[in-house]
Amino acid sequence: MLSDRKELWREELRKKNKNKDRIAIERVVMPEVAPEERVKHQDVEVNCGLSVEAAQNEAVRCMDCSNPTCITGCPVGINIPKFVKQIEKGDFIDAAATLKDKSALPAVCGRVCPQEKQCESQCFYTLKLKKPAVAIGYLERFAADYARENDPNPAIPEIKQNGIKIAAVGSGPASLSFAGDMIKKGYDVTVFEALHEIGGVLKYGIPEFRLPNEIVEFEIENLRKMGVKFETNFVVGRTASFEDLKEQGYKAFFVGSGAGLPRFMGIPGENLNGIFSANEYLTRVNLMGAYRDDSETPVLKGKRVAIIGGGNTAMDSVRTARRLGAEKAMIVYRRSMDEIPARGEEVHHAIEEGVEFMCLHNPIEYSGDENGRVKSMKLQVMELGEPDDSGRRRPMPIEGKFEELPVDLVIVSVGVSPNPLIPSCLPSVRTSKWGTVLVGDETMQSDVEEVFAGGDIVRGGATVILAMGDGRKAADSMDAYFKK
Repeated sequence: MLSDRKELWREELRKKNKNKDRIAIERVVMPEVAPEERVKHQDVEVNCGLSVEAAQNEAVRCMDCSNPTCITGCPVGINIPKFVKQIEKGDFIDAAATLKDKSALPAVCGRVCPQEKQCESQCFYTLKLKKPAVAIGYLERFAADYARENDPNPAIPEIKQNGIKIAAVGSGPASLSFAGDMIKKGYDVTVFEALHEIGGVLKYGIPEFRLPNEIVEFEIENLRKMGVKFETNFVVGRTASFEDLKEQGYKAFFVGSGAGLPRFMGIPGENLNGIFSANEYLTRVNLMGAYRDDSETPVLKGKRVAIIGGGNTAMDSVRTARRLGAEKAMIVYRRSMDEIPARGEEVHHAIEEGVEFMCLHNPIEYSGDENGRVKSMKLQVMELGEPDDSGRRRPMPIEGKFEELPVDLVIVSVGVSPNPLIPSCLPSVRTSKWGTVLVGDETMQSDVEEVFAGGDIVRGGATVILAMGDGRKAADSMDAYFKK
C-alpha cells in the first residue's frame, strides 16, 4: 500500500494543495430528506448521497498520510487513502474498484457501517488535529453508487477454478464477504439461505430508509455474476444435514447463520398481545412488506409505541414505528443518553423525526386490557452507579420510584442469541455458554477442521463490517487449510 503512495499521480495530487489549505476545508455535510417528509415513507432513504463536487472537495481534505492509520481501523483492510485520492483525481470507477478489491459490499458499508468508531476514529484529523475526520463512509458510498449508476456491468475477471465445493450457511454479510473472497480464489461456492430472499440481516433487519433493498440486490447480483450460487428456502440441518452436503461433494463449510433468536426480559405480562421482539417486527416490515396496505402479513400499528433498548436495532424499530403512524414513539432505556450504544447519526435522525427518549427507565411489568392486549407498563426509575465490565456506568434501581406509562405496542430490543440449530447439528463443534461457536481469533476455524464460522454466530451480535471482516479472515484461512 505504501508503494501505491509513491505513484506519480499520487505525488502530483499531494503537491497540488498545501496541507494548511486541506485542513482549512470544512467536513462535508450529508444532504438529507426533511424529517417531516421522510417519516411519511418507509422506503425513502434519509441520506441523499454526495454530489461529484462535494465528494471531490471532501477527498481533497485527505492528506494521503505516509502512515495511513485509517486502514488499521477498517476490519476488511480497504486501501482508504488510495480510493479517496482516486475520487479527488476524478477516477470514480477506479475508486470503486479499489473498494471492491477488499469489500464485497461497498455500497452497503458506505451506508450502515459505524465509520466514526472504525476508520474515521483512526484518521489523522481525529487523532492529531482533534478535528472532524475525513468523511470516509460518505466517500465510500459515493464511489460505490457512482459505479453502480455508471458502470453497472463491469468486466468480471476470469478466475481459474480448482473444483473444490464449499458451502456457506446463511446469506448475511459474513457469508457474502466469505463467498466473494472464495470465488476469487477459484472455489465452487454455494450459499444456503433459510428464508426466501438472500441478504440476511441486510434484508430483514435494516429498514429501507437506511439501506434500500435495491442496493443489497445489486451487490448480491455482482456476486452471482462472479459465480457464487445461491439456494433459498434451504435450512441446513433440516433440508439437508452437514453429512448430506458432504455426500454431495462439499469439502468445507462456513457458518454465518447469525444471531436471530430474540431475547426477552422475562417480566410479568410479556406474553400479552402487542409485545413483539424487534426481530419479528423488523422482519415483518422489511422482508414481508407489512407496512403496505395490501400486505398478506400485516403487523400491528400502535399509536403509543415503546421500544425497549438503545442500540441500532432499537433505533430502526422506533423510526419504523413513526413511519407506521405512531403518534408517540418512545425509546425506553435504562441508562442515560451518554451511554446509549446506537450510532450518533441514528439517534440524531430519530430525534429529528419526533422520537422521545425515556432514559433511566426500565420496564418491570406489563398490564393488558380485557382482550389481552398490552395497555400499559410499569417502569422502574433508575440511576447510574459505578462502571460495569463494558465501561459504561451500571444502571441501578431507585428504591420505591416507579412510573406507569400507557402503551398499545411494545417492541423489545434487548439483544439476540445465536441460531441454536447449527450447533445442535454439529455436536462436535464447541460453543460458549451463550451458544456462540468457538473459533480461532485469526483463523475463524472451529475445532472441527472443515468448519469455519464468523459474524453473529461467533460474536453474538455485532456490526455488518465486523461480520464481513470475519468472512474475509475465514476465506484466507480456509484457502490456507486446503493448500496445506
